[in-house]
Amino acid sequence: MKLFLNHKEMTDGFFEETRLLGIMAPMKAYSFCWQLNNLLNFDFRINNDIEIQLNKKNRNYFFSVYEYPEKNTSVTHYLYNNQHEGEYLLPELKHLDFLWLLKGDIIKEEEMQNLLNFIKSIHGVQLIVELTNEKIRNKEHLIF
Repeated sequence: MKLFLNHKEMTDGFFEETRLLGIMAPMKAYSFCWQLNNLLNFDFRINNDIEIQLNKKNRNYFFSVYEYPEKNTSVTHYLYNNQHEGEYLLPELKHLDFLWLLKGDIIKEEEMQNLLNFIKSIHGVQLIVELTNEKIRNKEHLIF
């Protein structure tokens, strides 16, 4: 008997109570996180345990993921690098440098707008957009 993973069910479950932002900011991830940590009083840290590995063209590509669990809430912020050595985590969004996933609870619209405004104020951020799960073809690449 063979067992198969239901990718759609797994993906849908992972993306429950999430918001996803796409950010165009041509800079190194550690530099972007440093600015976020200073401006927002966050504590983004790289989490090598949830690094995303994709195999393309007979080669492995590693996409770093930075993590910040908010104190006294169930919300965790994940910042994904969308590019590694010319390959993209989400190829349909090549113009974006980072993907920011907020997971764990419903985020109020006012909080989301405040976050967007803070991120926009960072030197080097050229664009920030909220992405809908339906528009992402390869969202299973974001699951760790």
